[in-house]
Amino acid sequence: MELELRHCAEGLLLPVHAQPGARRQGIVGLHDGRLKVAVTTVAEKGKANKEILKVVAAALGLRPKQLTLHSGQTNPRKVVCVSDISEAELRGKLQDALPPS
Repeated sequence: MELELRHCAEGLLLPVHAQPGARRQGIVGLHDGRLKVAVTTVAEKGKANKEILKVVAAALGLRPKQLTLHSGQTNPRKVVCVSDISEAELRGKLQDALPPS
């Protein structure tokens, strides 16, 4: 299954499935057409959202400023806006970051 990236005014929209309160942090694969991201932080007062953005930025080799939470503040199904990158470049970084299946 492939991630469906969409374009927006600021860049590209990346669908994410959040797994807060996990034992380990990182990109753990794909889930229902979304990038599955696990963080050890619990979903409380936006802390997990901030950690998800940090984990995605680090895993993809992006600057934290390039990522913003577009939607899904209180939902595991989130959409992250990634700016200053081409679709081809983002797809390449995602491919490198995904664990082997």
